Amino acid sequence: MAHGDITHIDIPVGDLDRATRFYHELFGWQISEIPGFEGYPMWRAPNQISGGGLAPRGEGFTQPRSYVEVDSIEDTLAKVTALGGEVVMGRSPISDTSGFAVFTDADGNTIGLYEGVTES
Repeated sequence: MAHGDITHIDIPVGDLDRATRFYHELFGWQISEIPGFEGYPMWRAPNQISGGGLAPRGEGFTQPRSYVEVDSIEDTLAKVTALGGEVVMGRSPISDTSGFAVFTDADGNTIGLYEGVTES
């Protein structure tokens, strides 16, 4: 994927087992936990391109969140603030080669950023 592509969508859920059954039966998504990310099952659509995670619902995370791939989280967050947005969460590691961050745009929409490489 390239800078600016939507790479991942997290869906907040209260019951992981119920949500796993629901989305698998509804859309045919393949959903499973990846070693090291227990409690955060990942889903992949039948096209084998679209995907994301079923993440525990919590304060500040009550609606699905799209993640956009960027070349540099730090550079992108600097642009966010320059353009009137707000950093909600700075860069956090996913692995040794990848990380994510969260911001709100000038209209209050919450968007995630992804940088790096993760194993599939």
